[in-house]
Amino acid sequence: MNTKVTISDLIKAKQDGRKIVAVSCYDYTSARLVAQAGVDMILVGDSAAQVLLGHETTLPATMDFMVTITDAVRRAAPEVCLVADMPFLSYQTSIADAVRNAGRFFQETGTQIVKVEATAAHLDVIKAISDAGMAVMAHIGIRPQQVTKLGKLKAEGTTAELALELVDLSKKMVSAGAGSLLLEGTAREVSKVVTEQSPVPVISCGSGPDCDGQILIISDILGLNSGPKPKFAKAFAQLDAAMVQALRNYADHIRNGQYPSDEQCYHIKPGQLEKLQEMLTDLR
Repeated sequence: MNTKVTISDLIKAKQDGRKIVAVSCYDYTSARLVAQAGVDMILVGDSAAQVLLGHETTLPATMDFMVTITDAVRRAAPEVCLVADMPFLSYQTSIADAVRNAGRFFQETGTQIVKVEATAAHLDVIKAISDAGMAVMAHIGIRPQQVTKLGKLKAEGTTAELALELVDLSKKMVSAGAGSLLLEGTAREVSKVVTEQSPVPVISCGSGPDCDGQILIISDILGLNSGPKPKFAKAFAQLDAAMVQALRNYADHIRNGQYPSDEQCYHIKPGQLEKLQEMLTDLR
């Protein structure tokens, strides 16, 4: 890419029927590769608490942690549309906290959009962030930050009544100022209705192919996650075995003396070895 992907580009993609490609990743090295692949959007998700730090939930992600990794991703991928995840308790405590914390992402990382896991109780948060001049994505459907309250996360919109509530909620989010939506784990039929009725881009995270775009976590895309995965995750390569083999090769080369070879060594400048030997002799 030669120019930065903007929110206007995402809206035009929706209008033109061009699918938006998004990836969740969390570090400089991975983000460089994602950018080279030509994706439209990177979401620096609070799922980094699980993928990078090994926690069971997203809840341990803090604002400082999220700002640090989002800044790293921006440096690696300056031309991709960057979305930053508002972590647990960064927006639930007060409207003022929500606006202040959202502002940190824009001021300190070059974020273009902040994402909020939103229920009807957070409409005022969406409005306040938008009114403060910041683009906000409303994340509805499955909301991982609610895991302790719900006990178990399950697919959303699977009955007519729940589907209608979700469609209504999506409209309220847009009316409150959401410039985009992320639907997670929502029944395909409902996601299709939401997308068709929404004037803003709708990104699917396990919500079927009828949304304006799709997002998966990079470790799932690359086949680096050998543990349990959600139904919608798909590996487009299986790199975990290749990486383990590369590390085994590395260990073998060290143990049998193949690495490092002389080619991987630095050497004293010509004529300096003799001088060093003389100096060492004088020290004896």
